[in-house]
Formats: sequence, structure tokens, C-alpha cells
Amino acid sequence: MSSPPPDAGTVAAVTVRPWPLFIDIAALSLPISVSDATYRINKNLRYFAGNYALIVLSILLISLIVRPILLVLFLIIFVGWIYLYFSRNEPLELFGFDVDDKLVLGFLTLVTLVALLVAKIWMNIFVSIGFGIVIMCVHGSLRAPEDQEDSPYGALLSESPRGNYSIV
Repeated sequence: MSSPPPDAGTVAAVTVRPWPLFIDIAALSLPISVSDATYRINKNLRYFAGNYALIVLSILLISLIVRPILLVLFLIIFVGWIYLYFSRNEPLELFGFDVDDKLVLGFLTLVTLVALLVAKIWMNIFVSIGFGIVIMCVHGSLRAPEDQEDSPYGALLSESPRGNYSIV
């Protein structure tokens, strides 16, 4: 009826970094400047995208605990997204025909939007995602990336607020 998805363990291992690396206290430090903070956020959002997505999804699902039927509904929709869209390396095959990824994306988006409209939980979704974005930005700005020396700001970011000037 449909083609089997690839091994989900290998797909998840590529995008979700190890949690001890994500929570490493030794890698936390205050950024030197606003440009350093934005550089860190940019690098960490790319590197820990899977971890951040799981955190935002967890916050969203925790906010739905007070409505268990909606929690089950959105868990089913989430599993549909994982199975039909995110965990595939090849096109979905249904009844011997290849289904285009754009059609799958459109169908899943439509199902998600209809569920959101029927459930009337827009504000809950926006607050949960906003809270997740705040957590991502705080973690992203405080965690120093592994390749800090490759910063495009290079020598402009020094430890001294006055810079590395020599006395003339």
C-alpha cells in the first residue's frame, strides 16, 4: 500500500545532537557583544536544530495536557508528519504510484490547519512556540559554538571592551 520509511534511528541521529553535548555547562559563557550573541544564535540554531525542534514540540505537547483528546489528535498528526514527510529519503509510493513531496506537504499542512481551526487553540500554540523561541535564543546566545575562532567578526571580538590597542 505504501513504501516503508527508512530506518528512523539513522535519520534522527543526523539531526538531533547528543543531549549531554546540548546541555554542556562548560560550554556556556556570556557573549562579548550583540554581534557575538547573534553569531552564536545563528551557529547554534543550525547545529542544534533537531534538539530545539524537540524542545518546542515538548513545550507544545505539555501545554496540551489539559486537553487530552487534543493531545492525542496532535500526537497522531505529529506521527503523520514524521512518517510521511520528515523520515523519507525517497518519494512516497501509494497504490503503485509515486506521490510528490509537495503534495504530501500540502496534505499534511491542510490536515494540521484544519485541526488547529477545529480545536481553536491558536493562542495556546502561539504562546508555546514563543516560549520555545525564547529558550532557543537564550541557549543559543549563551552556548559558545565549537568553532568560535571561525567567527566572521574575528579580531573585532576581543575580551577587552576597549580592544587590543597598543600604546603609541
